[in-house]
Parts: sequence; structure tokens; C-alpha cells
Amino acid sequence: MNSIIPFLILYNQFLLKQIRQLLLFIVKNIPLKTPKQDITSPKYRKLTVDRLPIIKQPEKLDYKQLLNDYKSKHGKELKPVKSRGKNPVSPDVVCHRCGAPHTYLYDNTGGRGQLLCKVCGLRFNKDKKDFKIGALTCPYCGRILEKKKERKQFNIHKCTNKKCPFYLQSLKNLSPEDLEEYKKDKHKFKLHYIYREFTVDFFKVDLNSMPKGSVNFTFRHFSPHILGLCLTYLVNLGLSTRATSRALWEIHGVKISHVMVSKYAKTAAALVKPYVDNFDYKPTNYLAADETYVKVRGIKHYVWFIMDALKKSILGYCVSDTRDVGPCILAMRMAFAKFKDFPAQALKFVADGYSAYKLAQQQFMLKDMDFNLTQVFGLTNDDPVSEEYRWLKQIIERLNRTFKFSYQVTNGYGSGEGSNTHVSLFVAYYNFLRPHSYTYWQPLNSIPELESIPNMPAKWQKLIELSQQLILSQQTP
Repeated sequence: MNSIIPFLILYNQFLLKQIRQLLLFIVKNIPLKTPKQDITSPKYRKLTVDRLPIIKQPEKLDYKQLLNDYKSKHGKELKPVKSRGKNPVSPDVVCHRCGAPHTYLYDNTGGRGQLLCKVCGLRFNKDKKDFKIGALTCPYCGRILEKKKERKQFNIHKCTNKKCPFYLQSLKNLSPEDLEEYKKDKHKFKLHYIYREFTVDFFKVDLNSMPKGSVNFTFRHFSPHILGLCLTYLVNLGLSTRATSRALWEIHGVKISHVMVSKYAKTAAALVKPYVDNFDYKPTNYLAADETYVKVRGIKHYVWFIMDALKKSILGYCVSDTRDVGPCILAMRMAFAKFKDFPAQALKFVADGYSAYKLAQQQFMLKDMDFNLTQVFGLTNDDPVSEEYRWLKQIIERLNRTFKFSYQVTNGYGSGEGSNTHVSLFVAYYNFLRPHSYTYWQPLNSIPELESIPNMPAKWQKLIELSQQLILSQQTP
């Protein structure tokens, strides 16, 4: 025993010496503060969104009218082209500007693609959109954009002009180190103007649909009060379906399976959703948006929330399996539908630095729904914009924490319908039933029919009844 203690002391001294050497190495070679990355650098421009392109709308002429004008001016008709070359113009080709047939078109470059219209004098390529209606052009140099890639929901158009002011300025902003890296790996940088043209019209997607697996409320074995108890335990108290089933049995003596609890919740969500989405919230002009992740069958999904930052009501929400611009637009559509008159530039829309919000703003601009988008970057106030609008970002972050509290007990959803059901019921509870300190522990939105009801199960029953009355009123002609 006496021989072990000196050995342990020597070993501890050896370890302390090694720790001291490691600390010296860290102090000398590893900086305590990592340098901040400049997100405005061209090296990180893949995370930014360029402004909208200019849609080229050339003057559309009528070749018949031009032929009549030529005859009136010169006293004779304009003769068609007599093709003597080896590459006659195909009969299916017409002039892009005046619509003149192939009999008035020259093969201007000996079969290399360029044609010349004898009627209006336009030079064009039959295989390109340079002079077609709706051609996308670079807003900086006016060059026609080239379609480079085709994705699932959008096409990527790029300005390849080496003399484009946007490209030249981006090249000028590169530091000497970045310039050397750009010469070796050009794919890491975004210096040219890029536009994403979406091929899916997210403004025609139906926002209301009945989920599969729902049941009607005939209550052969149970009563509406049992339904209210199920929703109270499941939504208000944040229990899982199995814990709700066990609570009903151990507390109330009601034998009900967790599958029936799930079906009740799914049907209640489908019935309550129209009432929640069509309620007159009288929103303010300050909206905050954010997304958080959930797990569905172990796979990451995303929940998008858009709330009134002043009144705290949730105005738009969506669950998606991808974090792209599509579900972002759907949630924004749901939120903007709450306005009787869209406030346009008076609207203050605050979100984080994710590029999907900027892309969604562009799509709304194409629908003549322009608004102010403010993006708050990072977790600290390093710029004046973050200092001014950080409080709006914190409000939506607190909403995410409240939602995560009710989500964590589920240990992830078992299906997509389950996630939609839980989010719909959570929004209904948050907007109409949950007490908030902001409103002195009263619900955010007052419904006169619910104020006199003393308990929560009965309030759930009444909310479902009001939603059924709304659905029936919408179905009547």
C-alpha cells in the first residue's frame, strides 16, 4: 500500500505537466475569438437572393399591317424572299416580333442559326428567346439570362456576361486571398447574377383539406364530454395519446384506446381549422416569422409559424418535409389572408436570415403584393437592424419554445397527418383557449360563447360546435 501512493503522486504530477503544456499550446496557437465571417462577401453570396430580373416585353407588330404600310408608301407590294441557298428557312418558323411567315425570312448566317425578317428588319435566332415575349433579362446589364439548371420546383437562370456590372463589382470586392481561391475553385463563389424561376404556382395550392382517417362524432360508446376531456389532456396538458388514454382510465374510469383518442383529435383538428383560419383577428402591421424542426417517423420535418407580433396571435402555419420556399409561401398566404385590405409597404415582416423568405417576397411581388421584409441575422445585435427589430424575433422564438414543450412529450410524430393534427389543435388552443400573461391571463381572442363556460372540456365542445356552424354556413348557397 505504501508503495502505491508515491507512484500515484508521481503519475498525477506527470498529468499536471501534460495539461500545462496543452494549455500553453492552446494559448499560443488557437485564438480565443474566431474572426467573424462577413456574410456580404461574394464567397457567401450563395445564401443571398438577387433582385428580380427584368421581363423583356418587345413591341409586338403585325406583319400584315406592315405590308399594307409598305404598299401605301412605295406604291407596290413587298416581294417575298427567293431562297437560293442550301439552307432554306423551315416553314414552321415565323418572325418573333411581327409574325411574318418563312417566305419573308432570310437565312442571314448561312445555316448558323440567325434569321432576318424582311418585313420588320428583326435579326433573331429561331432557337432562342431573345426577342420573344416574357424573356428574362439581367437587371444590371440587360443580357438575356441563360437557363443553367432544372430543379424539382424551379429553374436556375444565370447571367453569363463577363462585362456585367454585377459580376465586375463582385469580382472587385474579392480580397486577394479570395481571388486566389476563386481562380482554383470557382464553384465556391457566386459572382454572377442568378434568378430562380419557380415552375409551381404556390398561390393555387388549396390551404384547406380533410385529413385521412378522421371519424364522425356519432359517439356510440362515448359522449361529447369525453371528447373534450381527450382534447384537454392531449392539447392543453401536452400528454401523448397513450398517456391521455391512461389518464382517462385512471382518473375518470373511462376505457378508451389511444387509437380512438388519435381519431378524435384528427377529426377535431379538421373541424376547428376552418374556424381558426377564418376568424377575424384584426391583425396589426407587425408580423414575425420563423421555422422550427420536428421529427416524423424519425425524419426531420419543419413547422412554419407567422404571428402577429403585437397581438401575439398565430396567423399562418404550415408543416412540411422540406425547408424550401414552397411551405414558406403557403404559411405567408394564410397570414396575409387575415387582412381585409393588404397593407403593402406599411407591413413590417420580420424573419431570420434564411433565404426562403426573400424568395417568397419576390413571388408575392410578382402578384402585386409588395411588402417590407426585415431579416435579423445572428444571435447578437451587431448591426442597427438587429438592434431595432430583435424584439420581434424574440417573440416568435418564445412561441417556438411553447410549441416545443407540447411536442417533446410525443417523442416525434408517427405520420404526417399526426403532425398536421397536432399543429392545428395547438394553434386553436393558443389563439382561443390558452391564458396569456399579455392579456392578464385571458385568451388572446375573446369569443363571447366561450366566456360563460366554466371548464375546458366544455369549451372545446363549444369551439367545435361554432366551427361546424361556420362550415354549414359556407356550404349553403
